[in-house]
Amino acid sequence: QVQLVESGGGLVQTGGSLRLSCAASGIIFSLDVMGWYRQAPGKQRELVASITNIGSTNYADSVKGRFTISRDNDKNTVYLQMNSLKPEDTAVYYCNLRTISQNMWGQGTQVTVSP
Repeated sequence: QVQLVESGGGLVQTGGSLRLSCAASGIIFSLDVMGWYRQAPGKQRELVASITNIGSTNYADSVKGRFTISRDNDKNTVYLQMNSLKPEDTAVYYCNLRTISQNMWGQGTQVTVSP
């Protein structure tokens, strides 16, 4: 019954910034990991960043120092602040929520970075 609604994607130039949001609705267990994945055309989906219910974070090497994941537990929302964007960041970004009993995905939001 949990649904993830993503927003914030768009088209930016190299060096620009975007902030993605993912709002979760429905019953959610407190022990969870929320993450952002991305999938570019012809490539497999890859983990970009994740954050646990207590705030522990993990980042892909390719985005360290540029992206920041955060969450607002009161709003059941996770964010991905993306700075210094590069063309290789172009992909559909998906929000993921994983708990003991659930593994949910958002609908995806397109991020395009032009040279």
